[in-house]
Formats: sequence, C-alpha cells, structure tokens
Amino acid sequence: MDQHHWKEILAIDRYKVKSNSVLNDLDRKILTLLYQPLIGSKCFSLYMTLWGELEQSRVWSVEKTHHSLMTIMQSNLRDIYLERIKLEGLGLLKTYMNESEGCKRYVYELHAPLKPNEFFQDGVLNVYLYNRVGKNTFLHLKQFFSDDRIDTEMGEITKSFDEVFDSGQSADMIAKLNNETLEDLTLQVDKEYMQTETRASMEVSDHAFDFDLFLSGISNVIIPSKSITANVKDVIKKLSYLYGINAVDMKNVVMNSIDQNDSIDIEILRKSARDWYQFQHGDELPGLLDKYQPLPLRSEMKKENLTKDEELILQLESITPRKFLIDVSGGVPPSAGDLKIIEEVMINQKLHPGVINVLIYYVLLKTDMKLTKSYVEKIASHWKRKEIKTVKAAMDLAKSEHRQYQQWAEENANKKKTNYKKAPVRKELLPAWLDQEQESPNKEIESKKPDEKTDLEREQFELEKKKLFDRIKNYKDNKTKE
Repeated sequence: MDQHHWKEILAIDRYKVKSNSVLNDLDRKILTLLYQPLIGSKCFSLYMTLWGELEQSRVWSVEKTHHSLMTIMQSNLRDIYLERIKLEGLGLLKTYMNESEGCKRYVYELHAPLKPNEFFQDGVLNVYLYNRVGKNTFLHLKQFFSDDRIDTEMGEITKSFDEVFDSGQSADMIAKLNNETLEDLTLQVDKEYMQTETRASMEVSDHAFDFDLFLSGISNVIIPSKSITANVKDVIKKLSYLYGINAVDMKNVVMNSIDQNDSIDIEILRKSARDWYQFQHGDELPGLLDKYQPLPLRSEMKKENLTKDEELILQLESITPRKFLIDVSGGVPPSAGDLKIIEEVMINQKLHPGVINVLIYYVLLKTDMKLTKSYVEKIASHWKRKEIKTVKAAMDLAKSEHRQYQQWAEENANKKKTNYKKAPVRKELLPAWLDQEQESPNKEIESKKPDEKTDLEREQFELEKKKLFDRIKNYKDNKTKE
C-alpha cells in the first residue's frame, strides 16, 4: 500500500486538525512515556505536530496543505501517510475526507490517549509496552503514573447539593426561565461542547477473529450466550490478536473464565489467555517474533493465477517469523538460539516481520538450513541501510546483491577454520527468485570461472528449493485441515 500512497493523498490536498477533547499536560506525558515506545519517534512527532497546530484550549485549526506539514516535519508524504495509519490503528486519530472539484479535504481528529489506569489494564497495550521497554522500565512507568490513595480511615464530610441549596432557591431559579431563555440554554445542532474525557480507543476489526466458528458447536450449558457481551467480544478479539489464539482454542480459554454467576470474568479471561500462550511458547510474552507484516506494507495482488514468486511473497507477508521458522522445519519448534538471533536482528535493525521472513528463507537456503548469527546480522544491516520495508523489495535487493552475499558467506565459512584445518566452503544454493542468468558482455569469460554452477549443481539446487517450498506448503495445508 505504501508504494501507492499517492493514490490516497497528495501534497496539495488540504487538511484541518480537530481535537475530540481538550488535550492537557497529562496527555502529553502519557503520549511521551507510554505511547512513544510503541509507535516510534516519527509517529509521535506527527501527533505532536498536529496537536501544535491547534490554538491553545481550542479544538479546531486553520486549513493548510499537506505540503506545509511536510515542510514542518521535514518528512516526505509517504512517511507521513504511514505514520498517520499507525495513529489510526491505536485510536489516537480518526480521519475524515471529502472530495469536491478534484480537491480532497481531510479532517484529522485527534483523540486523547488512554488514562494511565486504562492503559495499564488494557490487556494489549500494556503487554506491548512491557516487551518493548523491559520489566524495570515498565514498573518504573507504573510507579510514575500512580500515587497514594486517601487514607481509608478518614471519613468524607463533603456537603451535597441539596444540603447547600434549599428547594426555595431552586424553585426561584426555575421560575425565571422563559422560552427565549430556554433557547439560549440549548446548544446549536451544528455545535458541540469542549470536553476532556473522550479517550483513544484501540479497535481490532471484526475480521481479525472468526466469531461464527467460535460460537458454532458451543453448548449454552458450557458457555451461556448471555455471557458473550459486547465488552467480552471486544476483549476476545484483542486477546486473539495479541496471543494468536484461533477460534477453536479460544473456546477452552473462555470456558476457564466463567465465574459462579455464569458470567465471564475479564481478568480471568486475560490470565487464561496468557496461560495458554505460555503453555504453547514458554514463559515469554508475545514479542516481535509474533508480529505480522503491517498491512500498509503488504503487496496488492489478486490471489488467482499467481506465479511461484508471487505465491511466496503472499506467504511471507502473512506469517510471523516464529511461525515461519516452525513451518520451514516441518513443524519442529525452532531452537532458543535461532529465536534469539532473529529477535536481536528485529530489535537492532528494526526490520519488518515480512522482510525478516525473506532473510530467514534466503539464509537457510544458502547455509544448509542453518542460521549463522554474523551472516544474518551482516545482511540485515545492509537491508536496514537500504531502508528495505517490503517483502518484494527485500527479494529484489537479494537478487541484485547475491554475488556480494555469496562472498560474505564464504568469508564467514573461512573464519570457522579450526587449528590448521580450513573449514570447507560449501557450494551455496540460491532462492528461486535469484536463480536467473545475468546477461553480461563478458559472458564467455564468466562461464569459464570455477565458481560457475554446473548442470549437476543446478539440478541439486532445484531439488533443494522444491523440497523447502513443498515442506512449507504441505505443513501449512495439513495444519489448515486440522
């Protein structure tokens, strides 16, 4: 989607900023300390810039073009568009648009962040923050946004309205009202009062969880239908997204959360989901390895009549790095060492999950199904410098640079020699999208080079490539049937 951002928005398109509520200093601290680790500095900067365009204690800005926003942020329109989508996903921004006479006009409605108590009890955002900043910083932030309660031994002596104002005063005030005054008291239809309590709401779309499958076959005795309230449904969607729990497994999670009143206890439901995840994946909470390629960075192609490369692109875009490692191993869970290598690369180089999947696929084929830390890090660092963000871009770069990567692989193998024996350098295989002849004016000379593939090696590569591709596909098909 990012390649076609210009179809969505142009620099000459105009926009106004509206705040859904009056933002205050506490909101700024919440955004800075709790949301910024999740959305990144660019996205945080966009929110603060839009906020800055509002006059003090007002909820509307003047109309401007997106070119002026690009100038203020010193950023291109593509990046602004992608960061805007992040804000929308977290409920911090709602976007409205109309088009007339060939000109688009946008309204960016800012929403205040969740209050600290809502954030730390959210069940999704607090888990993401914990993984992003670590235990010590997370606990420090909880302490920062909390304070002591009033001593419970103290009794409240606050006066109520009826104790301060007698009925005679109230009747006297009402008697002075007439029809004209009542009109003054009524807000105009096209106006709304300023408010401070409307907060961001992170929404997970309905298609993220199959409620039809979840509800099918459930006995009303086991899970009473009245217990599946709108709030429970919303929590189920978020937990499914966070922990990767499918509709079938979610039935057991929900059954363990029903209390003696045949209601679903939200806190027990969250704990049951955590227990399920930790039973499946160990003690660690879901982190970067369980993320999917962001929707704006996925390719736009129909799912019919795909080539093998296109089929592979869609597959690498729609699977998490952890699940991909499991699939390429035929269902065998990856080692802790392999997971650590990939997670460190994702943290240090900040590559997207789909790009990481291309890296895994490429390296496994070139190094006899082994992940070598130094080799993985070297390629990942190169992709980071090239600002690779999509699966297709990663595959294209690997294709254009495969000779350089081949040299790095040989250098890496040579470093592993022991004592006086030099480690043998394995003839490396290339992924399918790299296995193409390069036209060159010196083709005859190149064909005489000792490292050129023989027919036998090419046949061996085709067998290896087909075996890996079929292994992934067959394992995925079998899991689907189950």
